Amino acid sequence: MLDLIHYPKDIKQLNLTQLQSLADEIRAFLIENIQKTGGHLAPNLGTIEMSIAMHYVFDTPKDSFVFDVGHQAYTHKILTGRKEKIHTLRQKGGLSGFTKRAESEYDSFGAGHSSTSISAALGIAIANGIKGNNHKSIAVIGDGALTGGMSFEALNHTGDSNADLLIILNDNDMSISKNVGAMSKYLTKLISGKIYSSMKNKSLGFLEKMPRMHEFAKRSEEHLKGMVLPSTLFEELGLDYYGPIDGHDLPTLIKTLQNLKTQKKPRLLHIITKKGYGLDSAENDPCKFHGIAPASDSSSILDSYSHIFGRWLINTAANNKDLMAITPAMCTGSGMSEFEQKFPEQYFDVGIAEQHAVTFAGGLATQGLKPIVAIYSTFLQRGYDQLIHDIALQNLNVIFAIDRAGLVGADGATHAGSFDLSFLRCIPNLTIMAPSNGLEMYQMLNTAFTMKSPVCIRYPRGVANVENYETQDTVEIGKAKVLLKGEKTAIFAFGNRVEVALEAGTELGASVIDMRFVKPLDTQLIEEIASTHQQLITIEDNVISGGGGSAISEYLHQQKITTPLRILGLPDEFTEQGTQAELYQQYGLTTKGIINATKI
Repeated sequence: MLDLIHYPKDIKQLNLTQLQSLADEIRAFLIENIQKTGGHLAPNLGTIEMSIAMHYVFDTPKDSFVFDVGHQAYTHKILTGRKEKIHTLRQKGGLSGFTKRAESEYDSFGAGHSSTSISAALGIAIANGIKGNNHKSIAVIGDGALTGGMSFEALNHTGDSNADLLIILNDNDMSISKNVGAMSKYLTKLISGKIYSSMKNKSLGFLEKMPRMHEFAKRSEEHLKGMVLPSTLFEELGLDYYGPIDGHDLPTLIKTLQNLKTQKKPRLLHIITKKGYGLDSAENDPCKFHGIAPASDSSSILDSYSHIFGRWLINTAANNKDLMAITPAMCTGSGMSEFEQKFPEQYFDVGIAEQHAVTFAGGLATQGLKPIVAIYSTFLQRGYDQLIHDIALQNLNVIFAIDRAGLVGADGATHAGSFDLSFLRCIPNLTIMAPSNGLEMYQMLNTAFTMKSPVCIRYPRGVANVENYETQDTVEIGKAKVLLKGEKTAIFAFGNRVEVALEAGTELGASVIDMRFVKPLDTQLIEEIASTHQQLITIEDNVISGGGGSAISEYLHQQKITTPLRILGLPDEFTEQGTQAELYQQYGLTTKGIINATKI
């Protein structure tokens, strides 16, 4: 059946039995393909029926679907003309792992970060009203994304509008017992139908003339629904609430969406799904199968930077009760799972709330504790104001362990940590370190823990190229390290580009310097190197504009040092997806790229 489906119009002629068969085929198709390409397996297995029902009931692309995060939209891609390209998912030149406007007219809004869908879909809904069309706007958001503050800001605005907006809350962290599920299913069908809505509106209009009876009727309805439905929060915010219903029950999903399609007020449908649905291993361990690597990936015997950070946390917390580790819902990705188990009183997962995570850490710091915020570079962008206003301005001793700095590979531009050196370097009171390997990272974490001011340690995705890294050693603040002494050419390397700089330096007979610090710079060494070499090259896994190379260039200019300087880094554009190796090659951040730069 899947061979016959190319666009949403193709499924509208199917009956319910055929739709269920289609769902089963899509599930098998996704399992087979994602295991080859890598990607978000469990989230997509949990949203197949929802995606089919949405496309069956609504008329895309006139009607807009806005997926939060977007990593659960693989079925949506299959149904909207991209089935034949699924084998290119997350690969260079292939399909994005998220929704992307440039990829398809069916992707109404690009995604990648959490908690954005309600805001975007509300904007689309209000624009529809202004333009006077009858198009529908539908936001899909998960229970995890709903913890993000932006979601509540959007809900607050939505409830105060008359926008024709449907929010689908995909809740995969709640179970429904059979009898409660059957009752709520019946009530949802009933209260989303035309008869109920019509009766409710007419009766409330009549009762408005009798204030005491109107209040009694309103309270009775809220009490009745409150006994079986968690509707209070959303209805208080001004949204009509429906659900919860089984998100894998296609007939109920379709009937409910058909009823809700006829309504024009802000409304929320609460569906219950199961991550990894239909694949036992994914159902039993949805965290492990949330995102999987391609089958061709070989595991390294070396530890990742994230794992090394987790080891440092455990070793340091054993003798320091003041250490407090904070994560905005990225426990496993940040290497903190074992720490959470061993030191639960010193561990805080604040949910998808990056802004809160940063300021919360600041509050802890004012009381003499030592907070460490483990956060991906791309997600720290969301806490930027808090970093400036609540941490740096007050010079609070918060450590930021910034994971996934630089190019991250298959997740593409939305997850690349391309900008952190640039947006951090301009903030007063910050110390910024960029380790070149796991041992150096461990030493920098030791150093940061002794400091009384805010510190950022940014490190890449991937293995750390060392076997032994646990140490009590520290590094001297602001001091770079000469790794090779050569002539004519000197290469200043930041972070994980030190390795390729060493290879190039060996071939060129050049000096190689591991800068280690982006702020403060080792200005004394920079002047010395500039005075004894004929050309200088900097290389970093960050955008050129405002990064480490820019910092060296600014200093040379201030000192009226005229030794020619070439800066290698990421260009002034959003990077593509692909493997890290492919992207480093594309942007010239390789041994060959350095050698070529010396010839220009």
